[in-house]
Amino acid sequence: MKSRRRAAAWAVVGTVLFCAVAGGCLLVKEDALCFGLPPAELEADGQVQEPQEEKRGQEETGSKAGDCAGGLWALAECYEAIYEEAAVKDTLISLDVMKRMVRQLGESGYGAVDSENQVDMAGADQVLEFCRLVDAGEEGSLTVAQLSYLGGFTGYDLRAADGKVEVVRGCWQPSADGLKNEDLVRYSADFWECTSEGYLIFEGSSFAADYYLLSMSGTPLHTALRVLPLEERCRELNRRYIAPIGYGRNDLFLLDWSEEDFGALDFYDLYDIFYGMKYNRPVPYTAGESAGTGVVYEIPAAEFEDVIKTYFDIETEVLRSKTKYITESGCYEYRPRGFFDAEHPADIYPEVVKWQENGDGTLTLTVNAVYPGHNLSRAYSCEVVVRPLAEGGVRYVSNRILSSGEEDAGSWHVPRLTEEEWKRVYGE
Repeated sequence: MKSRRRAAAWAVVGTVLFCAVAGGCLLVKEDALCFGLPPAELEADGQVQEPQEEKRGQEETGSKAGDCAGGLWALAECYEAIYEEAAVKDTLISLDVMKRMVRQLGESGYGAVDSENQVDMAGADQVLEFCRLVDAGEEGSLTVAQLSYLGGFTGYDLRAADGKVEVVRGCWQPSADGLKNEDLVRYSADFWECTSEGYLIFEGSSFAADYYLLSMSGTPLHTALRVLPLEERCRELNRRYIAPIGYGRNDLFLLDWSEEDFGALDFYDLYDIFYGMKYNRPVPYTAGESAGTGVVYEIPAAEFEDVIKTYFDIETEVLRSKTKYITESGCYEYRPRGFFDAEHPADIYPEVVKWQENGDGTLTLTVNAVYPGHNLSRAYSCEVVVRPLAEGGVRYVSNRILSSGEEDAGSWHVPRLTEEEWKRVYGE
């Protein structure tokens, strides 16, 4: 009797789950149809599909997914020719080659920019004109490419009408058989803004079935493209002094501090960052398989201090007072980040927007935090003072938070566990 009841119960559960999945998939297709896509252009994941009977290079639109993506297929052909002409042999596209490819796409009539924000956008005028049409509620179209240093590109086919923007986003990657389309989806831009910092930012949702069933909403897609040019010196200084540190797992650019008062800086996080910069390899003291149980190292004083003092002009006594120095062994106690203070990567990156030389040999850099995932071209800004050294070295002198945008500075940052917190989590 119990076994029959159990079987009947599982049958009911199975039926309910089947109905939920089937109903969810139906909702995915219905929601996708709300965007104007015919059923033939949908896969199970809600992506725009290529009509099999059409040929690449179709005249006028070159469309493989209806009129909505015509510009992207023409863009793909143009990119492939430029990519082959560039004779890219390395895994990564160099900055010089990227500049040339962006310029050539611009000369072919497209808006084009690189994915790492290192090259001024080509065709910026037509992007600004399209933004004007959107603001005026007029009709217009635009095709923009964002080129990857790994090869390939993400393209955006934009159509404006009545102040609304429809987006078709496609991703292409080079392969042994030539350029291959990996992804093609269509969505409406729920957020659209040309910011005062010179960015075009837009967001929408695609309706992938697996994400929809879990969240009952579309997959959020965020795009931030720098349209206005940026001084090359700003980009050079950013690559040299700011981007190697960034905002992940450290608070160097999140707090006010100076050489006179290092404040609440976490020198253990900075040891991790500076070690990689100094030796071009990851720090060897890791949690490894102990990420959930905790592990403690003792790093010899000379080793720890050499790394920190490469980038800070700091007295030994000050450094030891802000860390846990073990006098008996002449070592620094070091607890690597583990499961309980792991930090989720955020798509936020620094951008130097202004710089000046000071009379004492230092440079003052004004840095904006660009946060595409939150539709912000300036989540906050700070003023960093650095002291360039001979042979490319640098000392970090100070940081001052200038202003915060809609996001609090460092809201994505997870501090490393204090000793008391570590003991509560892992025990003595």
